[in-house]
Amino acid sequence: MAFLTDRRDFLRGATLVGGAAALAPLAPAWARSGSAGLNAATQTLSGEDIKLTIGHAPFRVGGRTGHAFAVNGTVPGPIIRLREGQNVRLSVTNTLAEDASIHWHGLLLPFQYDGVPGVSFPGIKPGETFVYEFPIRQSGTYWYHSHSGMQEPMGVYGAIVIDPAGPQRAAYDREHVIVLSDWSFMHPHLILKRLKQNGGNFNFQKQTLAGLVAGKGQSAADRRMWGAMRMDPTDISDATGAIYTYLVNGHGPDENWTGLFAPGERVRLRIINAAAMTNFNIRIPGLPMTVVAADGNPVQPVETDEFQIGVAETYDVIVQPTDDRAYGFIAEGIDRSGLVRATLAPRMGMVGAVPPLRQRPLLTMKDMGMGDMDMSGGSMAGMDHGKMDHGKMDHGAMAGMDHDMGSMKMLDPAVAPQVRMGPGVAMLSSMPVDRTAERPTGLEDVPHRVLTYNQLRSLDPNPDPRNPSREIDVHLTANMERYMWSFDGVKFSDGAEPLAFRHNERVRVNLINDTMMPHPIHLHGHFFEVVTGDKGNRPVKHTVNVLPGGKVSFDLTADALGDWAFHCHMLLHMHSGMFRVVTVRHDEAAA
Repeated sequence: MAFLTDRRDFLRGATLVGGAAALAPLAPAWARSGSAGLNAATQTLSGEDIKLTIGHAPFRVGGRTGHAFAVNGTVPGPIIRLREGQNVRLSVTNTLAEDASIHWHGLLLPFQYDGVPGVSFPGIKPGETFVYEFPIRQSGTYWYHSHSGMQEPMGVYGAIVIDPAGPQRAAYDREHVIVLSDWSFMHPHLILKRLKQNGGNFNFQKQTLAGLVAGKGQSAADRRMWGAMRMDPTDISDATGAIYTYLVNGHGPDENWTGLFAPGERVRLRIINAAAMTNFNIRIPGLPMTVVAADGNPVQPVETDEFQIGVAETYDVIVQPTDDRAYGFIAEGIDRSGLVRATLAPRMGMVGAVPPLRQRPLLTMKDMGMGDMDMSGGSMAGMDHGKMDHGKMDHGAMAGMDHDMGSMKMLDPAVAPQVRMGPGVAMLSSMPVDRTAERPTGLEDVPHRVLTYNQLRSLDPNPDPRNPSREIDVHLTANMERYMWSFDGVKFSDGAEPLAFRHNERVRVNLINDTMMPHPIHLHGHFFEVVTGDKGNRPVKHTVNVLPGGKVSFDLTADALGDWAFHCHMLLHMHSGMFRVVTVRHDEAAA
């Protein structure tokens, strides 16, 4: 895959930003502040023949202008609005001096049109046009983005809205598309280089002696323990608000993107996390949200006050503001290093309240894959002593601890025999737990309702009721200090073998997070059933966020022939190796 962009091409392209290009609109009509919603006359692309162009454009936010890659001249790109049952022909022209691509995130289509260079097609060469053509087999909220180099965080992304062939499953009076993203004036290749030099380069929220003296954060004993393990409980996001400006529909926090409503209306918000590296916590203070769809698929309505949206996930919520007042839409980075706000209001000029950033969260022993250990007072309550090595720990990682637990081996290959051990694996979760019923990272103790995966129930019975015929484990592995990311200890570039499935077989996949960061894992070309609660109406998704030290299982019916990408959707994790190819073949081809 073309993971690298030639620096000279970038500089050459940057010179094109001036002149006529600088006069181009910075956001498409639908994304401009004061939108009346998609029910009004809005510029969207629809029909059976749609043309897109990837090129250079300026992008301005926070009083500064930078160089972007854009779709049809804007960031975000235009909304593509389709209808279930139609055919579509999408002609994508590349005007860059490097290869490009578009991946149709979450769409069910023939693999040769999935848009992943080196996996499903060769990519789009400079000056060339590639035509994607396929039937629309679904409805809901989806999105598109580049799968080439680092073009996605530079602006190559946009929303897809697909109307159902029949009536809408959830009634509403008005709808807004809300595309969240993260933007940096630092080139993404430089961000990656800095992280490889120092994995904590952009973490400016580390604990300090002054903080400890003031009683903030961990106790001194816990701090010594984490220091002995060479781990940092504040290491929740590696690319943070220190370098990112968070955006709503291409607008920064100070620009107050505003979506309009009439009091009493049911307003559908189609929320898409198109960020490169940021999981967001979403809330609208004073206005409950009813979740009606996840990753495009209808769910049984569930009311909540806040939810976490992983990179590449989509959620549809309905809100019903009854008062003639403005509401703040708040998207806060999970490490609380920054936020972006928007306003929902009955008219322009109104401003929703913006709460201050909340205190940054701290990781726990559970986030290290050590179950529900209570480390206070040296206690080991809840630990499985059979999975501990009370001898000398590898690398002396816990030598000198003043707890009465001795040493614990965090690199015991017996807990994950298929993982290739080496410098790219810093730890293995000895006791990973299913955390789908838990509040996600940083929201454990907020005083209001928080959505969990376990609360999501598919509106329709799952179409394949079979039990899985086999089960596989996939470990999410890393050396965060050296910024090495992988599946099962093997980076994609080191010759990782494909995950092979027989056509239409039913398989349970267990994702085990051996790192201390959440990972949104995305499978192309398929939906899967997240294993929560009883069978029948489990949530059906294309991306699932695996909490630190946790485990998520999904049941997959491998019903789409071809080669498909399977990866962490944190862009820099994927580019650093957390990527694999899934192959689906007929029995005779798989043999």
